Amino acid sequence: MNKRGISYRVVAIFLMVIVLVFTTGCTKGGDPAAQEAYKSVNLVYWSVWNDEDMMRDLISAYKKIRPNVSIEYRKKIYETYEQELLEAMAEDRGPDVFSIHNTWVSQYKNRILPLPTSTRVPVRYQAGTIKKEEVTEFKTTKSITPFGVQQTYLDVVGEDVIREINVGTDKEVNIQNKVLALPLATDNLVMFYNKDLLNASGILEPPTNWSDFTEHVKRITRIDSETGDILISGTALGTSDNIPRDFDILSVLMMQNRAEMTNSNGYATFAENISGVAQNPAVGALDFYVQFASPLFQTYSWNSKMPDAFTAFRDGKVGYFFGYTYHRDLLKSTAPKLNFAIAPMPQVGQQQKANYASYWVETVSKKTDNDDYAWDFVQFITDEENVTAYLEKTKKPTALRSTKIVNTQLEDPEIIVFAEQIFTAKSWYRGYDSVTAENAFAQMIAGALLGEEKINRVIDQAVSKINRTITD
Repeated sequence: MNKRGISYRVVAIFLMVIVLVFTTGCTKGGDPAAQEAYKSVNLVYWSVWNDEDMMRDLISAYKKIRPNVSIEYRKKIYETYEQELLEAMAEDRGPDVFSIHNTWVSQYKNRILPLPTSTRVPVRYQAGTIKKEEVTEFKTTKSITPFGVQQTYLDVVGEDVIREINVGTDKEVNIQNKVLALPLATDNLVMFYNKDLLNASGILEPPTNWSDFTEHVKRITRIDSETGDILISGTALGTSDNIPRDFDILSVLMMQNRAEMTNSNGYATFAENISGVAQNPAVGALDFYVQFASPLFQTYSWNSKMPDAFTAFRDGKVGYFFGYTYHRDLLKSTAPKLNFAIAPMPQVGQQQKANYASYWVETVSKKTDNDDYAWDFVQFITDEENVTAYLEKTKKPTALRSTKIVNTQLEDPEIIVFAEQIFTAKSWYRGYDSVTAENAFAQMIAGALLGEEKINRVIDQAVSKINRTITD
């Protein structure tokens, strides 16, 4: 056969291949087990503070890589959230993924499925160049380890979400550190101030320390000389029932005063004296806190008959208020004309800075039927590449040790104060009943208002009540 005949045959074979490719279309291949496992999955996700529009981008991005998974997101009301969550779990109708406060991790430990060492989910994709083939295979992804959490996230996150878990059998104990949750963001306590009230009192800028703070409070406060009623409060401090997060405020005062809040086992120890210090740090902090609600002090500016502190600040009746990013958002939506600004928490000293962290974390229910997908989703939405847009939209401080994110937030006027405090913000309660712990603080505050000589005793009582919530 001549060369021209051979060329014709090659061309003919090539044309036959092209025809077969375009007439046959895509074929299916891959792992038969993965093909069988690939199915529509619905994950139910409960949270509290995030509106649906805040989560829409994250959920849509996850849907692109897992098109067979739908996320049913439900925002719940904070006041009834925990009761509704516990009832749903007891009746096996709870969510697959849910949010909990960072101080709830221990009390939900037995209801949480710890993060596995890896997740394995079936994925489907198009393979091939000329001939497209639909391939379904299992994808195994290594999960972030406890050490990875400590390296990737702020210190407070690792301390809050890593717990010792018995992964052994009934006959063998095998205690390991496990990751129980991951955060989208953090939050920390800051000082809000009414610019108009400061201007009217001749105060040029907010205080950086508590000594200046007390002087400002005295200058701002206005009391009716005839009735004794407080007309304008320099600050909302000193009580418990009408101050949002009094637990956090008093905690950070103790921490700034160098009180040892807990020991290595998590038991409360702030009632103990510190070597070389004349006064117990917790006593000094509590004494300072309640003076703002005692007529015996010049700083008297608040009492239990006053309205809710946030409401009073929103209405322009309070100079300084302590709160979080959600208070910022509430002020913007409910009091758009209020002339307020945000400043860092005052400190005892710049060499012993301490701030308070309070935030929510995302976790997976032990009763989920889709554990790999659930943790795959949680790790996806909390990953730096995906969470950045969420942080930009919500203006919440990052939970990640990301130079890029931190630097961006330090240039954003809406978030800069919170971002400046992320590395010194800590929490301390890691027991099994945060409500009881907060009630113990409220009772401690109420008891301290009865008289200075009882402060040591009420602190001891609070420690005793809290420590009863520490054991598993």
